[in-house]
Amino acid sequence: MNFTFRQLKAFEAVARHLSYTRASEELHLTQPAVSMQIKQLEEHVGLPLFEQIGKRIHLTDAGRELYHYSCAIAAQLAEVEMVLDEMKGLRRGHLTIAAASTANYFVPRLIAAFCNRHQGVSVTLEVSNREELLNRLAINAMDLAIMGQPPTSEPMAHPFMENPLVIIAPPEHPLANEKDIPLSRLSGECFVMRETGSGTRGAAERFFAEHGVALRAAQQMHSSEAIKQAVEAGMGLGVLSLHTLEMELLLNRLVVLDVEGFPIRRHWYVVYPRGKRFSQVGQAFLDFTLQEAQHVLRVPPVGTGQDASRGPNIST
Repeated sequence: MNFTFRQLKAFEAVARHLSYTRASEELHLTQPAVSMQIKQLEEHVGLPLFEQIGKRIHLTDAGRELYHYSCAIAAQLAEVEMVLDEMKGLRRGHLTIAAASTANYFVPRLIAAFCNRHQGVSVTLEVSNREELLNRLAINAMDLAIMGQPPTSEPMAHPFMENPLVIIAPPEHPLANEKDIPLSRLSGECFVMRETGSGTRGAAERFFAEHGVALRAAQQMHSSEAIKQAVEAGMGLGVLSLHTLEMELLLNRLVVLDVEGFPIRRHWYVVYPRGKRFSQVGQAFLDFTLQEAQHVLRVPPVGTGQDASRGPNIST
């Protein structure tokens, strides 16, 4: 088959995102240019790689096979680049970081601090949900991942910063100004939760179950932003990472409830496949995250009720 690396790179991006639009944005190409690369690749392969059902595209059997090998080829090319970068030193290099959608509230600040120190380094940040992150880890398709609940099997995971989960409500909620709210008081409340499989949702469900309290997840949203908007609109209470709430607390659009057992103390983890061979820039970012993230990133305090409405009296 006489296809090019450019065609294979375009295919890998479209297959990963299952979107020509997102692939073209990532590759800094026009959508027609990406479509042309895929069309030429299909002509070389002699089989369709994608099929469209409704408004969504899906990999064909041939597409799934080629995606598997394209990831392996990309990993080999990245290793070549890594070796060459090591010869040049840390003055230049590229890093691909995948982050859970909730972590996207602080990871760009972490990357900015790292790049300010190593100005010749470029970074690609890919934000996705937990399921997509696990799939990316399984095929070694990034240098590092940042997430709140790492898998229990193969990958290596190192905690680097606390990730407190809190219960949020609109300021006019009847419980907004109460102190030491028993967990049992929430058994009749409706909750707006993340999708099944989310680390935040899993932690909340385990906590409520351990304390014998039913968690009524009446609404389901696929992003922290959607949950905040829904809670603000009065659709129910929410459970979110404190890292996602800085602006809403500052503007008194949401408050943190003072509930028994909360915040749930979790951690953010930097994760990578076991046996990962890091480039100099990858190792440098791992060390930087483990040693300095807590000093670089500012976290709002766990205020409750009216205290939270005064905004983040930022602490480090």
